Amino acid sequence: MNTTRVNFAHLLTEPNPKHLASLMRFFESGKLQPNEYGYGVEIEHLPVHNSDDSAVTYWESNGIETLLKRLAPFYNADEEYWENGHLVGLNRDKVNVSLEPGGQVECSIGIFHTPDDFNATYESFRAQVDRIANELGFRLINYGYQPVTKFNDIPLNPKYRYESMNKYLGRIGSYGPMMMRCSASTQVSIDYTDERDSIQKMRVGTAIGPIIAWFLRNAPYFEGDDNPYPLLRQRMWDFMDPQRTGIMPGLFSPNFSWETYAIDVLSTPLLFADLTHTPEKRDSVPDGHVIAWHENAAEIYPDRDLNQYEINHILSMHFNDVRMKNFLEFRHWDSLPEDRARRLVDIMFSLYYNTENLGRLTSYFDGLTQLDVEATKSGIQANGAEATPYGQPMEFWQEFLGLEGLLTDIPGDPKHPDVFQA
Repeated sequence: MNTTRVNFAHLLTEPNPKHLASLMRFFESGKLQPNEYGYGVEIEHLPVHNSDDSAVTYWESNGIETLLKRLAPFYNADEEYWENGHLVGLNRDKVNVSLEPGGQVECSIGIFHTPDDFNATYESFRAQVDRIANELGFRLINYGYQPVTKFNDIPLNPKYRYESMNKYLGRIGSYGPMMMRCSASTQVSIDYTDERDSIQKMRVGTAIGPIIAWFLRNAPYFEGDDNPYPLLRQRMWDFMDPQRTGIMPGLFSPNFSWETYAIDVLSTPLLFADLTHTPEKRDSVPDGHVIAWHENAAEIYPDRDLNQYEINHILSMHFNDVRMKNFLEFRHWDSLPEDRARRLVDIMFSLYYNTENLGRLTSYFDGLTQLDVEATKSGIQANGAEATPYGQPMEFWQEFLGLEGLLTDIPGDPKHPDVFQA
């Protein structure tokens, strides 16, 4: 291939041209007109015992597996997800329930078209899950990190990919096993009109994500003690695995494109390969899964067009601040209680679906570099409220981004109404 690289990632690799074309078509399939735009929200919840706030695990009696089995009648029986003989996921219209590695319960809701749609669906999920959890002696809370239990006291749930991720992330970086077992987030997904629009939104989102994350921070604890980091979630991801986390390499280059993104994703070692929907290989691999710490997509998947399941898996093994699928996924924020999550949705709508606001932000950040964003991340981490992102005080950004009314007096755990991240 003669494509000019705009970043220095994976210099000695080349993607399979058929795989590259598959991703390009996938990105094209996400193009929508503004009147078709929607959004999705993912909220991860930390399960803790009512008695002592310690983590509830998947395997314990009356734990997370029991919760899912009790919750299953409210979901579609033919859309349950099982691994190793254990229930790990549920689905129904507009609501998907899945598990993060340490048993965190993730609720993915959407697609919706107005912010008001969020509340009714999420409240229905919480009404059902909270009643069952309470009967089992625990509750789901919204913090960015477990309040009491340390990472090495939480076993993994039985999903194949988490066993591989645990082995890999436990040997590199600083925070992999902690992130996997103890963290929880809020993520928002939005749509794009075309390639140019998606890249504008990715750049703006990468630039302002850490600022919004500081205003919505919600991680008062870390490893059983007070959290010392103004942006704990960012700290964990930025120091975990630089080949697949943080700022997408080359994003702020004038030549960045969907092809650039696709080349980077396809060139990155997969870490873990899901071959359950790859007919040529699934029967020769135990359980259809294989560790791929060094191998990238070209070395694992056949020389043909990728199917949608394979594409989604490959993209899911990248964890950049803003992730490209056939929509855009913004991944900066701690787990937030309902009203604060709804406020985040309002902010996202205002910034990205209001043409005037998006144009104002795109113009403001014209010429921004990756180094500028890295400096802003470090500045907030070091200085908190005294930081000056891109040369402006926090008060400027609160007004410029419309970050008023952030409901900071709503606790992540109603049992502890006085606990917030300072």
